[in-house]
Amino acid sequence: MVNLPEDFINKYNRLLGEEADNFFKSFSKPVQKAYRINPLKDNTSVLDVPDQGQVPYGQWGHFGQVSGHTVAHVTGVVYSQEPSAQFVGEVVHPQPGERVLDLSAAPGGKTTHLASFMQQKGLLWSNEIFMNRAKVLSENVERFGIQNTIVTSHTPAELSAKLPQYFDKILLDAPCSGEGMFRKNETAIQQWHKDFPQELADLQRSILHEAVKMLRPGGQIIYSTCTFAPEEDEQMIAWLTSAYPTLTLNTIEKPAHAHLSDGRPEWADKQYTDGLTTESLTKDSTDLKKTARLWPHLLNGEGHFVAKLSQSKDITLSEAVVAPLNPKKLDRQQQQLVTSFFDDALVDFDLNQRVLTLFGERLYLAPKETPDISGMKILRLGLEIGTFKKKRFEPAHALALALHPEHVAQYFDMTPTQWVDFVHGDVIRTPTKLQKGWVLMIANGNGVGWGRYVEGQIKNFLPKGLRFSVK
Repeated sequence: MVNLPEDFINKYNRLLGEEADNFFKSFSKPVQKAYRINPLKDNTSVLDVPDQGQVPYGQWGHFGQVSGHTVAHVTGVVYSQEPSAQFVGEVVHPQPGERVLDLSAAPGGKTTHLASFMQQKGLLWSNEIFMNRAKVLSENVERFGIQNTIVTSHTPAELSAKLPQYFDKILLDAPCSGEGMFRKNETAIQQWHKDFPQELADLQRSILHEAVKMLRPGGQIIYSTCTFAPEEDEQMIAWLTSAYPTLTLNTIEKPAHAHLSDGRPEWADKQYTDGLTTESLTKDSTDLKKTARLWPHLLNGEGHFVAKLSQSKDITLSEAVVAPLNPKKLDRQQQQLVTSFFDDALVDFDLNQRVLTLFGERLYLAPKETPDISGMKILRLGLEIGTFKKKRFEPAHALALALHPEHVAQYFDMTPTQWVDFVHGDVIRTPTKLQKGWVLMIANGNGVGWGRYVEGQIKNFLPKGLRFSVK
């Protein structure tokens, strides 16, 4: 049984009335695990993850628990994500070719979901202010095989100064009081106090100020939280549309079978939610029914809130110009090494709409839409191709996870026993005749890492930090 704070109980008894009993009972129910299938992979069949049914919104979500040592997880075919959180990406639903910003993106659940819609086309910018969390985000982007994502670690203000009116869609999955995660996160309960939602609301407003600056005319901003708190949900959207009259609240579709709920317009009145008044609704506040709430006593998931707003097409265009990327060129030797690798190891690999650029000693394929990144903290600049090491070129693990078998000159389809050996870091010995050179190692039809074939054995290039023992 979850031990809920007394102030929390009193607050939602007052707000939910007769519904409160079922709401509080939901905190005693087991946490539902779920995952999404990755459509960017060549083979999306899952052999070693349980499928306990489809999540009722979207085409990729399934109930079931993922182990981090399964073939499906290691090859990036599945991404573990709480079921209610999966609804957010469905609301954003970006199109291939758009410029999309995930402003508070770690650990990567929503970024990977957005990438699924974008099909490697356009620009997906994923930002996380805390560097340690940004590193986890970058690792998950890599495992998912995403080729068009830039991962950064900046404050919203730093980003808005560089990218005014730049994005077609912006997702802010806002840092919040986390009430919707109480059932699965004891820490969220421990840090909660009655003034905590209001403190987070102040932070959310400061982030939204910067997010709006980066939205192009006619663009959309999607705001979400994992809290029930009206201060961070309906009251935040009421404030946002008041502070920015050019923003219009859009209706979020709520299929009946998904058991989604409308936002609560009456909760936009802070006095009402504080129990001080029962004034009738204003015409403007009824618009908040267009937002969506996900309640744990009504559906199989945790608590979430989502709102979608559109910017007017008639707003004044910024005079600031976002300069394009100035790619760092390869020297003659580097160009020869890369050309040799492309000719020897790759087949019909698509270089269109992307730009080769050096980033230190690493070579990246950056999205063609990439702006000037000088002075920015970049963790990933599109697809990492490889690293120059003295007089040789070594392909990146990210490239192995992004490639399909038909894109390489040679690949090796591992048996289950060889898979166990490979993820342990062992050399793979084989009677199969291969050409000397790079080999894409395959498990269940998807790339999992690089090997290098020499005289009957494949040297293992799986990064040491990713190796493990299968028990």
